[in-house]
Formats: sequence, structure tokens, C-alpha cells
Amino acid sequence: MHLLVTGGTGTLGAHVLPRLAAAGLPVRVLTRTDRADAPGRTHVRGDLVAGTGLDAALDGIDTVLHLAGGAKGDDLAAEHLAAAMARNGGVRHVVMVSVIGADRMPLGWFRAKRDAELALIGSGVPWTVLRAAQFHDLVRTVAGKVGRLPFVPAPGGLRFEPVDARDVADRLVALTLAGPASLVPDLAGPRDYAFADLVRSTLERRRPNLPVPLAGKVGRAYRTRQNLAGAGAERGTRTWEDFLAGR
Repeated sequence: MHLLVTGGTGTLGAHVLPRLAAAGLPVRVLTRTDRADAPGRTHVRGDLVAGTGLDAALDGIDTVLHLAGGAKGDDLAAEHLAAAMARNGGVRHVVMVSVIGADRMPLGWFRAKRDAELALIGSGVPWTVLRAAQFHDLVRTVAGKVGRLPFVPAPGGLRFEPVDARDVADRLVALTLAGPASLVPDLAGPRDYAFADLVRSTLERRRPNLPVPLAGKVGRAYRTRQNLAGAGAERGTRTWEDFLAGR
């Protein structure tokens, strides 16, 4: 297997790359800046959003693990990657991590993830897509910012089921080593939490709740739990409490 990983320098990539190395797989990592190579790991310059350097990055590659993602531009990045894979002709499997609710949530970030899925599906390359819940690390960052307020916002119906990045990494590596599987079961954390409870668990002192209504289509989507995994989803093993204790 000749493997290219995008997003290898991010939170998820930091867990995925060692697992690939442990499986004996030499990896090429796409980065926007120069980085030193490591045993079993080489780096190649390229920018998915700009669409630069992708042809060289894919030269000799037969498997792509697409981890790259950000606040915006994921759809454009996937379009550029799909076009480059189509030009290359040698890629036999592309694996992508997406987000639970990508096809249901009426928010721009979720729509971009769905458009990114469709771009890779439309590339003609056999594919696997894993939709995962928000990582513990991301939820902790958001909770930390909200925790600076003099009160704890308590949006009615807003719940999350955060998943540990290590659990997602384990699943992605297994999917990469296997053959194309199309859309696989969602991967979420062991349980779901009210947003206010997640924030409170990170605070050093108690603060009053402030009920916040969730209005419109977005509010209805959250109240009906369109952002959560349904029946048949797989569950990670590390809870939110485990994550906080580890910090």
C-alpha cells in the first residue's frame, strides 16, 4: 500500500500516523509547510484549498486517507483532491472522515462536509466515508471559551456525544487497511450530554445557567437530535470524563 495522508499534522493525524507506522505502512503526508521527514514518514508540500502540489503528492499513491478539515473550505479542498485523483488514475481507495449529521444539519459547516463527501464520491475512486461526532478536544476548546462568560448558556435541546480522537483513529486505520466500504456506521462517544453540562464540567467554580432558546430550522434540527448518531452507530470507549481526567 502506497499511502497519502492529508491533515496528518492535525489533532486526528497525531493519533493516526503512529498507528499507521505500527502497522508497518510507509506514509506520505501532505503539508502546507516544509517539515522534516521521520522514519517511515515523508512530507510533501501541497495546499488542498489552493489546489497546488496535489499531482506530485499523488504520484505513485494508491490509497488516500483524507483527514484534512477546517472551519471553512472543506468542500473546495475535496473538489481539488477529487480532481487530482481523477487525473492521477492510480488511486484505488480514498477514505474520508466526515461529521455525523452532514446530510441533515442546516448549517454551513455541515453542508460543506456533505459537499466534500459528494466530491470524493464523484471522483470515480472507490471510497469509504466515516462520519464521526465532535472530538473531545474540540468540545473542550468550545466549552473553555464559553466558560469565560459570567453565566453558563443552556440552549434547550442542544446535546453532543463527543468522541475521543484515539477511538476515531483506531477506526480509520482499520478502514484504510480494509477495502472500500462506502458509507460505514457513524462513530460517536459512549453517551450524550447537554451542552451546559459539558461546559460546567470544565469550570473551576459554579456559575448560574442562562436558558437560551434555539429558534428556526437550526434549533429544530438540534432539538430533534439530527446532529446525533442514531441506531446502528458504533460507540467509542473513552468517555468525556475519561478525557478530562487525562488532562
